[in-house]
Amino acid sequence: QVQLVESGGGLVQPGGSLRLSCAVSRRVSNIYAAAWYRQTPGKERELVASVTNGATTNYADSVKGRFTISRDIANNTVNLQMNALKPEDTAVYYCNVRPTRFGSRYWGQGTQVTVSS
Repeated sequence: QVQLVESGGGLVQPGGSLRLSCAVSRRVSNIYAAAWYRQTPGKERELVASVTNGATTNYADSVKGRFTISRDIANNTVNLQMNALKPEDTAVYYCNVRPTRFGSRYWGQGTQVTVSS
């Protein structure tokens, strides 16, 4: 079992920045992959960004060049730096980890990000 606790969401104006953090109960260095997803009412949860234990990253086209996912091994967190935020980035953001390649996935409780003037 893996526990995840997200933090860092909030209200920000368009063009602003936020940094989401996901505290992981297991060593981040031993986790196969971690990711951030987001979801808005009435829509399916979508992948925002992912990172593997080989440091390979992947981003949704809508956030490329604006968002950066990273693993902080010293603090056991998975972070999402979000810059140049747009109103369409408004969503509940969820942290997800997959400790092994073919094993279970674990989800955090979600953190609300609202981009509005």
